[in-house]
Amino acid sequence: MQKGTACCNHSFPEDYVPEHHKLVDEAYDHFLISSEQLSLDKACGLVRTDAAGAISTFEGTTRNTFNGKRVVRLEYEAYESMAKKEWYKIVGEAREKYHILGTVVHHRTGEVCVGQTSVIIAVSSAHRADAINAVHFLIDSLKARLPVWKKELLDDGSDTWKENEQVDLDVHQPTTG
Repeated sequence: MQKGTACCNHSFPEDYVPEHHKLVDEAYDHFLISSEQLSLDKACGLVRTDAAGAISTFEGTTRNTFNGKRVVRLEYEAYESMAKKEWYKIVGEAREKYHILGTVVHHRTGEVCVGQTSVIIAVSSAHRADAINAVHFLIDSLKARLPVWKKELLDDGSDTWKENEQVDLDVHQPTTG
């Protein structure tokens, strides 16, 4: 961040992050679990601001194979109130590591066919490194910690509930400079 850069109608000195950018705020940090199709454009619109020099995104989609088996669709279930509470804890951790302006997570529940979007994460920040690193941290944290469960349905009629991924979150270091 450069000296004199305007943010939220005020200026701040170089390397200063206003306190309100360190706090989780539902006006800037958006959470949605839905059985409806997700939109990357809508997610980006929620984090877009004149103070942002970067918006970084992750869009997870249903692929057609897993371990050599043909996937027909995924089915997701979520404990929504607990997921929202945990998501905002994760966002708080991201805000401690990275200078971010806004965040979005939109996650599907129900049936998600091959090629459809299961999850979208979007982050805005003044600089690209913070946005890119925050998205990586957020998707890894979501996969490890959110109470959202995925069942893979295969073309042979079998299905498998997938466990949350084991992720080393310590590899995510704060962006410097």
